[in-house]
Amino acid sequence: MERLRRKMDERLLRWRKDPNRLPLIIKGARQIGKTEAIEYFAKQNYENVIEINFILQKEYRTIFDDGYDVDQILRNITFLHPSLKIEPGATLIFFDELQACPDCATSLKSFRLDRRFDVICSGSLMGISYQSIESNSVGYKEDITMYPLDFEEYLWAKGYKEAQVDDLYQHLREFRPLSAGALSALREAFREYLVLGGMPAVVWSFVEKGNYSGTLAMQKQLLLDYEEDITKYAQGMDQTRILNVYRKIPVFLGRENTKFQISKVAHGARSREYVGVIDWLSNAGIVNVCYCLEHPELPLKGNYDPNNYRLYFGDTGLLIASLDEEAQADLRQNKNFGVYKGALFENMVAQMLVSQGYGLYFYRNPSATLEMDFFIRDADSLIPVEVKARNGAAKSLKTLVTGEMYPDIRKGIKLADTNIGVNDRFVTFPYALTFLLKRWIMDRISRRKKGSTDGTA
Repeated sequence: MERLRRKMDERLLRWRKDPNRLPLIIKGARQIGKTEAIEYFAKQNYENVIEINFILQKEYRTIFDDGYDVDQILRNITFLHPSLKIEPGATLIFFDELQACPDCATSLKSFRLDRRFDVICSGSLMGISYQSIESNSVGYKEDITMYPLDFEEYLWAKGYKEAQVDDLYQHLREFRPLSAGALSALREAFREYLVLGGMPAVVWSFVEKGNYSGTLAMQKQLLLDYEEDITKYAQGMDQTRILNVYRKIPVFLGRENTKFQISKVAHGARSREYVGVIDWLSNAGIVNVCYCLEHPELPLKGNYDPNNYRLYFGDTGLLIASLDEEAQADLRQNKNFGVYKGALFENMVAQMLVSQGYGLYFYRNPSATLEMDFFIRDADSLIPVEVKARNGAAKSLKTLVTGEMYPDIRKGIKLADTNIGVNDRFVTFPYALTFLLKRWIMDRISRRKKGSTDGTA
């Protein structure tokens, strides 16, 4: 295996085949594989590639000083690098580290109107602020967010084929339990992924070596890199406050009530002093924010309390790396995933839902007698998703799917360390199959439209 296969590979190919393709901006947290995916795609699909990194090649930040005319920009590029070959229709221009040169985003309108060259930009969400861009080319560009490897991509890295993933999905679709051998293998792969997370360098090291040697050191360095970037890019905002929140996330996840409380971040901290901090961390791809619904009903947007939320790490491997050494040893050596009050499983499910395009919402009533970890939806109903650290009773889930007070809820999903199962009111799936939920939901909607009567809809 020469490289990790990414879903972005197929996404870029679809973009290339689109005759009406717009200049592309691929955003995401640092070190998730954006640059590698674009370079691989470029090498496979273009005769000429112009790659400019605005951090490593600072001199190229001046190429927009004379305006945004495409020919003038190209003249400025070739003045700095005369040997570059630029041919209309056969050239990809790749601007990397976009956040270091906001003027580049403004130029995308010109490139779109010109249409002689394909353009892809990449940058860290941590540094991209459209407020600092003169004109962000609205309507003349396409934005895509890239995430760490999801579990399906991890299975690919392990050597699993699409046919095997399709077989897993058929079991899910038909509510057909996996064999003992298949469930055991899936559980082992998921435990590895839980510890490693989805950062490409960490996954690559594990796959190449076949063991965890060096992976924790890599994860800890990533945590330090994030802190360094916070101090570098947090402009016009108190960097200390951002770091305070960032460092407290594992503490709150380890509590029974994982609601994030600004008042507990630092002595005397007040919410009004931290306005913008959570959004900054979320936009940077460092955290995933899960908002509390006012009431478990549709619609999801506009039906939540923006001041009541939980924070999850964007990558679960980094959450584990942030724990104390004893907890890490317990996880790696004894595979004791029941510790930390289920926070690891919640964090991973949040990560898997976000990578499928879902927003994150939970519910906890004022008396704490009813609580649900996540919600997703299909065409016309709300689906509660309960994450169980141990395969026990699902009291809140049963209340939601049977209670007359919740007419938008008809079925539920329980995720646990168990096999596929189904009853009248909710289905049970292994944690590992969470990555297939969006496919299952869309398939379910399609079959209902067609009047399916096979019992799986």
